[in-house]
Amino acid sequence: MSSMVASHRVGKKLVDVIFGASDACNKAIKAHGAEKVTNATVGSIIGEDGKLSCLPTMEKAFRQLPINEVAAYAPPAGLPAYLEAVIDLTFADNKPEGFLAANATAGGTGALHTAIMNYSEAGDAVLTSDWFWGTYNILCQEEGRTLETFQLFDENQNFNQAALSAKAAELFAKQDMLLLIINSPAHNPTGYSLTDAEWDAVLDMCKDWAAKGKKVNLMVDIAYIDYAGEKNETRRFMKKFGNLPENVFVMFAFSMSKGYTMYGQRTGAIIGLSSSEEIIEEFKNVTKYTGRATWSNINRSAQYLLTSIQQDEAMLAQFEAERDDLYGVIRDRAAIFMKEAEECGLNALPYKAGFFISVPADDPAAVCDKLHDDLIFAVPLKKGVRIAVCSVPMNKMYGMAAKVLKAMNAVENK
Repeated sequence: MSSMVASHRVGKKLVDVIFGASDACNKAIKAHGAEKVTNATVGSIIGEDGKLSCLPTMEKAFRQLPINEVAAYAPPAGLPAYLEAVIDLTFADNKPEGFLAANATAGGTGALHTAIMNYSEAGDAVLTSDWFWGTYNILCQEEGRTLETFQLFDENQNFNQAALSAKAAELFAKQDMLLLIINSPAHNPTGYSLTDAEWDAVLDMCKDWAAKGKKVNLMVDIAYIDYAGEKNETRRFMKKFGNLPENVFVMFAFSMSKGYTMYGQRTGAIIGLSSSEEIIEEFKNVTKYTGRATWSNINRSAQYLLTSIQQDEAMLAQFEAERDDLYGVIRDRAAIFMKEAEECGLNALPYKAGFFISVPADDPAAVCDKLHDDLIFAVPLKKGVRIAVCSVPMNKMYGMAAKVLKAMNAVENK
């Protein structure tokens, strides 16, 4: 007997290139020492001291939590004060007009799982860009959907609205509902952020399909928004989502992982926005149902911590100042890479903010293998190489772009 799993589960195996690249890097560190190895694989903020960065105010507040707020269950939908706080945090001063609700999830990943489960039909395609976080594909496959992509950038490396519109038309010819996932600002893995005009074009397309009787569900993945710039400037586009047609439903994937440096606590939320109160009531019901059937309830201590910080003006000001400092470190590291990429002729994709920079490559795995000669470890994606600027100290940023170009040329000239 070769298998005991159900027939539809035979052959399921997680192959995660990110953790695979990280494992290879850790082996090199053991062999050569951390100071000689450049680890550009980790999707967490590593400080200039080479250690995981945790916001001091978060750590202090976390260590002072009452034990009953750590040990007790949270309600299936999440603590009411937490849900209110994450809505305020998601929009800051740019709350769109309409009805809003939130449900606690296991990080931003849980928000995406909930959206795919409830806002796409089984067997249908979900749409995102051709540069995307690989877990989108796993989530779709796990829930009986397929992931289709549109070309993110045109030949001038501008947002490719024509490609998005064409792909949406292709899918709407076969299905009546479409879930579109857009990761912006500070896109993983390119660092791109849509402009206001680009958001206008996306929403015009959504409204056009809604006018034809189609159901358009838009999931905005904002996992990296707290490292995208000034909080209201980076959220200004959200005002555009007010007063949309009833059959254009907007969701946001909120995560505490990056913004609170609480990666392992697995706490986030899915936020729904609609011009229809009835649709928001439906959203609250189905997301709560999915949560209960998936993780039962979410980490109470992290929810309580977020609320505690949010309700204390002095602590919040200190916390935001610390996070702004971290954002500045990442921005400065990325600026070094992008400046040197331009100087040496490396074709890095347009970066605006966030944890990652990507470089297109015909054979990303071979380029990453070649980078190992210089003890540089990056992540090979389907379309290129991902550099985690969040994890590379400033002194190791210098010269990296030229080494990536050298590795690419060596692979191409083999």
